[in-house]
Amino acid sequence: MKIANQLTIGGTVVSFEFFPPKTEEAVRQLERTISEIAPLQPTFTSVTYGAGGAARDKTIDLVTRIKRETGIEAMAHLTCVGSTRDDLAAVLDRLANSGVENILALRGDPPKGQTAFTPVDGGLRYANELVRLIRDRFGDRFCLGGAAYPEKHIECPNPAVDLDNLRRKVDEGLEFLITQLFFDNRHYFDFVQRARARGITVPIIPGIMPITNAAQIERFTQACGATLPYELADELDRRRNDPAAVLQLGVSHATSQCFGLLKGGAPGIHFYTLNRSTATREIFGELKAAGLVAQQPH
Repeated sequence: MKIANQLTIGGTVVSFEFFPPKTEEAVRQLERTISEIAPLQPTFTSVTYGAGGAARDKTIDLVTRIKRETGIEAMAHLTCVGSTRDDLAAVLDRLANSGVENILALRGDPPKGQTAFTPVDGGLRYANELVRLIRDRFGDRFCLGGAAYPEKHIECPNPAVDLDNLRRKVDEGLEFLITQLFFDNRHYFDFVQRARARGITVPIIPGIMPITNAAQIERFTQACGATLPYELADELDRRRNDPAAVLQLGVSHATSQCFGLLKGGAPGIHFYTLNRSTATREIFGELKAAGLVAQQPH
């Protein structure tokens, strides 16, 4: 089912994001995670995109496998990185032939070692160009989602310009948005208010990453421009050498975030899992016990 239709049905959308594993141990870890999350019956899962041949194939294979073997709707990420228009068209053909109905259309981050995004010859510069390519070639065959940045994209110096860029993507044919991670719900609600004032009316699903490792989350926030509230950062620093205490803090904070978001009117929650399930399963259980999520329609 297309995610836009699931959003229309109503109820709380709950989704989990995975990335293609690179080692045999990582494959086994992801298999365990999927088997543990599948009984929760999330609305959908998503799989990040690996630019380049082998990594790209893993994304397509993993998306189709999840959908075929678990019955859970799966969304493929697609980026402009390292690809010409013809390359992207070929990937889209493969996704369509595999029965994939949902795509998260992204520009993508600069390749490792590069500080600025530069398209290949014959490639695309921006996500709105990717959305237009998909719509021109496939019409409504795919349901398209995109990324949104409550604290603005790290490469954009002006939040108003960042919002104009988002409006441009939506106008090309996005049907919903998923936000970058954040740790203060005010960032989300303020962002939604600004987006609505700018004429962006599609559903905006908040993205949540439970903290499970202090150094890791600090790297992520530095890379994406998200900020840790002072009190959370201070407590995290006190616990950084106690993994169990860090996990407890991360689950507690993310659970509180999810309660506040859903009670405040967010259409659902998108969990960045890092291919592990412990934290997100705990949070899901708390939300279900509170009646904030129910069995998902498929």
